[in-house]
Amino acid sequence: MERPDSQVPRSPGEPRPPRRRDRHGRGMRGPVAPPQVPLSASRADTFADLVQDSVERLERRWPQLGEVDFLVLEVPRLTAEDEAWGGDSVPLGGTVPARDDRPARVVIYRRPIEIRTKGRDERAALVHDVVVEQVAEVLGLTPETVDPRYGDEED
Repeated sequence: MERPDSQVPRSPGEPRPPRRRDRHGRGMRGPVAPPQVPLSASRADTFADLVQDSVERLERRWPQLGEVDFLVLEVPRLTAEDEAWGGDSVPLGGTVPARDDRPARVVIYRRPIEIRTKGRDERAALVHDVVVEQVAEVLGLTPETVDPRYGDEED
């Protein structure tokens, strides 16, 4: 049985029309998961959410934290002054004091924290502890004063 050819032959210099279907005729596939499903969130987005949760938790007790910038960086930058590290440990966070018209900054380093934790709960607890430590440094207080539950295992 002969199949009628539904396509008009194209001339050799004519560009090919865009494909509307894949080679199996099923059409274009959509994303694996809709955006609201956690599967579609990147590790960086998930980590930033953990930091934001900790900040919001602390802002309820310390409203002045609304004036502090919180940043998430992949890894700490090494400079000539970082010889004090001695190669023994990598910081999990840091602070930049307020200057002139710039607010104080708290920086949390994502990769060193991810490497030290195994699961989401452990990561959330370590992120919160690091945020508390850095906020304590900015406010000039002890971490236990900033959050009485600092260091608790069941965070």
